[in-house]
Amino acid sequence: MNNLLEINGLRASIGDKEILKGIDMTILPGEVHAVMGPNGAGKSTLSAVLTGKPDYTVTSGSVFFKGQDLLSMSPEERSWAGLFMSFQYPVEIPGVTITSFMKTALAAHRKARGLEPLKTSDFLKFMKEKMAFVGMKPEFSKREVNVGFSGGEKKRNEIFQMAMLEPDLSILDETDSGLDVDALKIVADGVNALRSPEKGVIIITHYQKLLEYVRPDVVHVLKGGSIVATGGAELVEVIENNGFDRF
Repeated sequence: MNNLLEINGLRASIGDKEILKGIDMTILPGEVHAVMGPNGAGKSTLSAVLTGKPDYTVTSGSVFFKGQDLLSMSPEERSWAGLFMSFQYPVEIPGVTITSFMKTALAAHRKARGLEPLKTSDFLKFMKEKMAFVGMKPEFSKREVNVGFSGGEKKRNEIFQMAMLEPDLSILDETDSGLDVDALKIVADGVNALRSPEKGVIIITHYQKLLEYVRPDVVHVLKGGSIVATGGAELVEVIENNGFDRF
């Protein structure tokens, strides 16, 4: 089985401060990996480097996504290749409706794969199906992206975007931070519904609650920019009982 994502010796800095100090990680198709660690461990830096945020400089190491050199791609190319990131604080886009936003995004993805844009009728049918799939009310299609949305609505919208774009690898960067139980279940139900033998998920968090709803196949503990432990879902219980000082 070919690796979906392969990270070898990844080191990255912001300015003159090194944050990632040699990350190794392999994700197979169908796997859900949780990356856990205290604040300042480097979790969000890892997600930023994978998605191509320009503030960070990769100083050594390699990242291959579906066999392609991920670090050589622009952020847009990474998205078109099948990488998706859900943010801790989704941005509002005034003046742009969800329908317009998703039509543009989907067309760009299809163009990158050599496909024609969907006809308007086919797109609207596809969007309606995906909105129903994630439990989003149809009237949300006319609303501006995340403008005036509650925390739970923003998360449901991100899961909807995942459903529309059908990424091969989804990165959830502390998407559970500050959510109430209902909003947390929206995220969990969406991730579980979209799990498949071909696709992978990275859940980056320092909480255990989300992982009670989405059971990871592999758990990594990140501290001080390095992975200090890797194991199965049982590591979540170890962290819950002993905290990150255990590692």
